[in-house]
Amino acid sequence: MFFFFTGYGTLYSQVDGFNCITNINEHSFSKIELEKFVLNDSLKKNLDKFEMKKSPLKAVLLSAVIPGLGQFYNEAYWKVPVIALLGGYFGYEIFRNNNKFGDYRDLYAESQTPENPNGDDRYRQYREFYRNQRDQFYFYFGIFYLINLVDAYVDAHLFDFNVSDKIKLTLDKKSALNLSFNF
Repeated sequence: MFFFFTGYGTLYSQVDGFNCITNINEHSFSKIELEKFVLNDSLKKNLDKFEMKKSPLKAVLLSAVIPGLGQFYNEAYWKVPVIALLGGYFGYEIFRNNNKFGDYRDLYAESQTPENPNGDDRYRQYREFYRNQRDQFYFYFGIFYLINLVDAYVDAHLFDFNVSDKIKLTLDKKSALNLSFNF
């Protein structure tokens, strides 16, 4: 144990089976030679740089300009109508609630007279209700917009991820779950 911690001793490496052992203490290596020796001796590293096919920044910028365009760029075509419908729904609700808010705001303002300075309480309640609804849908639209951007970013990163059928999880009639691994 003492020799292990102090570094005293000889270091051996397996090259081609158990018969060929190289004594590193007998050689003096430069940094480049040592790196080549280690790469040839141990697991070989793939020195090729991985280049992504889809740019996450471009996907986010496209989705920022038009929601769903980043998903189209990432070839996730099924998400485009979902995003268009959700965005359209939230936009429609914002527009509708804003119009109702404006109508009831005007009605409440008309109901205020010198005799009744508080106006009609029903109009005030409707005005507040539609204002709150409008503000909630602005919040929902903001969350939807952020999720759209995050989804475009993640899709672009995972575009090159290989999904294979090596692991399957199926349901059989005999057993509850069947898990299989293919090597």
